[in-house]
Amino acid sequence: MINSDLSSPSAVAGGRHAQAVILAIVTLDAIGISLVMPIVPGLLREVGHTGDLGWRFGAFLSLYALMQFLCAPVLGALSDRFGRRPVLLVSVAGAAIDALFMAFAPSLWLLFVGRAIAGMTGANMAVASAAIADLTPEHQRARWFGRMGACFGLGFIAGPAIGGVLGDHGVRLPFVAAAVLNGITFLVGLLVLRESRPKALAAKPFDRGVLHPLAPLRWAAGVPALLPILGVFGVLVMVGEVAGTTWVLYGEDRFAWNATTVGLSLACFGLLHAVVQGFVAGPVVERWGERAAIAIGTLADCTAYALIAFATQGWMALALLPLLCMGGIGQPALQAMLSRRVGEAEQGRLQGVLASLSSLASVVGPLVISSVYFAFRARFPGIVWLAGAVLYLVCLPVMLGKRGRGSAERAHAAGEGHS
Repeated sequence: MINSDLSSPSAVAGGRHAQAVILAIVTLDAIGISLVMPIVPGLLREVGHTGDLGWRFGAFLSLYALMQFLCAPVLGALSDRFGRRPVLLVSVAGAAIDALFMAFAPSLWLLFVGRAIAGMTGANMAVASAAIADLTPEHQRARWFGRMGACFGLGFIAGPAIGGVLGDHGVRLPFVAAAVLNGITFLVGLLVLRESRPKALAAKPFDRGVLHPLAPLRWAAGVPALLPILGVFGVLVMVGEVAGTTWVLYGEDRFAWNATTVGLSLACFGLLHAVVQGFVAGPVVERWGERAAIAIGTLADCTAYALIAFATQGWMALALLPLLCMGGIGQPALQAMLSRRVGEAEQGRLQGVLASLSSLASVVGPLVISSVYFAFRARFPGIVWLAGAVLYLVCLPVMLGKRGRGSAERAHAAGEGHS
């Protein structure tokens, strides 16, 4: 159910305008986050006064994901109580201030402090997702969640390219640019973003217990009908980390790719992924349903992973990029399925749980995947891709199991009872 205030034609047009603003915020957010990625190694070497990054590089990356894991559910729950708009604005303003802080941080430990704050403020995707759920009819949510993923992907294509150019003129400049972009995002939201949360929820008593970072996960654990789908969501996100963790290493080891080839392949992947999420995921769900979309996405990823594991030439892996990107239609459908199974009062909390699971996968996944990869690097470097394909096949029966309308209604009622 969407906000009843959006039932008139003018309100529907306003809702679409608000959706466009949310997508713009997500895009600018992604650019602001990814701007600094190309200069992180150089920055750590410069500030740490060492050429040996050692544990510092991995810890710097994981710290961001860890803070998102802890803070995304809190921001989602706060947006349920106080509104999507104020939480989004505060988080974006905080990101702008933090970027300036990191642009002038004089020591390594202050950079880590800034990185932790960046993870906290960057956890607002849960709030943006909740706002989209507020503004969108159930049958269109997969389409709009896919567009969110597409905008985030486009931001991650533009951000590193801009950051790389600026980084050649100074490792601090991308932080200044990130501060400017977040400042623009804040002004856009302040001037044109309206509140999307249903007004009836404002009077609901606020439970301070939701501020505990693990509270939404406990809430989710108390809704048995959601647990299988949430479990599959977590596994699929974890398996998705295989590509992000090993693509560069695998290309260099298996196909002798140079930096230019790796960069072009990543840009191609990002573009294809954005197109699939933005223009394919929604129509597939609306035509054939969520379960069919999840099956198509899972089988596409599973097939691509298995073939990449045994590819012997670089062109083979590049030719599989479209199939690999088709796997992107599964997550918006899964997100829409979960969103439909809870009430309006729990949309922010649910999106916080999903963001938290994604962040947890970004903390744990690279550590596990890289360990397995390096253990089998000399014998069979494709083992992580093959293991990912197997995990996809294990998850598929859970997602395609028979769950009737009554089951969905029980999940919805359980969510209301545990709110």
